[in-house]
Amino acid sequence: MVSRREFLADSARAIPAVGGILAAPLPLLTAATSRDELLSTAPRARHWTSLALAGGDCGECHEPVPRGRPGREVHAPGLVRCLLCAQSCTLRPGERGRCRARLNVKGELRSLVYGRPAAVNVDPIEKKPFYHFLPGSAAFSLGTAGCPLRCRFCQNWQLSQAAPEDMDARFVAPAELVAAAKARAPVIAFTYNEPTVEFEYVLDVARAARESGLRSVLVSCGFMKPAPLDELCEALAAIKIDLKGFDEAFYRDVCGAALKPVLASIARIRKRGVHLELVNLVVPTLNDSEAMLRGLVEWALGELGTDVPLHFTRFHPDFQIRNLAPTPIAALERARNMALGRGLRYVYVGNVPGHAGNHTYCPACGRPIIVREGFTVIEYHLNGGACAYCGQAIPGVWWPARVGEQPAKAPAIE
Repeated sequence: MVSRREFLADSARAIPAVGGILAAPLPLLTAATSRDELLSTAPRARHWTSLALAGGDCGECHEPVPRGRPGREVHAPGLVRCLLCAQSCTLRPGERGRCRARLNVKGELRSLVYGRPAAVNVDPIEKKPFYHFLPGSAAFSLGTAGCPLRCRFCQNWQLSQAAPEDMDARFVAPAELVAAAKARAPVIAFTYNEPTVEFEYVLDVARAARESGLRSVLVSCGFMKPAPLDELCEALAAIKIDLKGFDEAFYRDVCGAALKPVLASIARIRKRGVHLELVNLVVPTLNDSEAMLRGLVEWALGELGTDVPLHFTRFHPDFQIRNLAPTPIAALERARNMALGRGLRYVYVGNVPGHAGNHTYCPACGRPIIVREGFTVIEYHLNGGACAYCGQAIPGVWWPARVGEQPAKAPAIE
């Protein structure tokens, strides 16, 4: 039988890893990182509680509060509850969360992935995808091991479904990472796996990046609790959420999660004023029904308004779902047309290079104002944040350039 580690190693060669930061790409799993080494740099995590920390308040852990008098519940020694994501894992000493990245060490929750990026690359910002955030930018992109979800169609499962000790990931302090990013890109992107699991590292890097004049963006499943999400909104310039389907059963059976916390996160990000984009990976027979897509569109329109970019992207067989064909392009076009017909103004077809649905169109005059070929911007017709043809304001974070020009330096952070 092939071990889990051997299986991951054989399948993970395509994702670049950290040797020196962005030295020649290395295989992802050249050697394991020992648990002792991980613990040597694993800080105390944030957003968790225990009987001692809660001061006997059952409401800190239990929803709803158990019947009987507060403080009368019997707890195993050293028990902690993680309050970072909506899984709300309760852990005994030596146990780790569903994400595999947070470990109960003698009654203290610690982050095993802090400072341990396992994949680093410079990508186009359009690959995330962000279409209304500094188009054409390079994004210094990184990810660690771990994810609180178990999406059976995951495109980056080699990272998301791995444990930190599966990775050959040396420790990289936030200042070192920011310095490496500053030499290569105006944007740092937390991506590949689910960045919620490296919450503490994301915050420290994003805050240091802001001081250095860089912006930070998050590519997330949105399955997090309100308090940590608020902290992220303060530190980040943009967030893209993968809204995987509009059905609780789909989230439960295919993703190992729940829809309601994701919708709450999306609405919260919108209210905080952080630049937001949504992606729905359309998986044939699983989340592509007209009712599900229509429900997603109606919810977005009612909760977010007309201007949040929505990407319908093409599924390709991967991980545990290899028996399905790629999403028919016609299905993506139907979803896009339905969303446009309901009044959403910026709807895209993703993972289909050369498709007209990759371009950004002015909702007033209808002309293409950002033309893309794959992940490359080949035409840019905006004056600051307005259509260069008719002057219509276009929501997003844009270059302060004249029509057709793309400056080498991003606008200063306000």
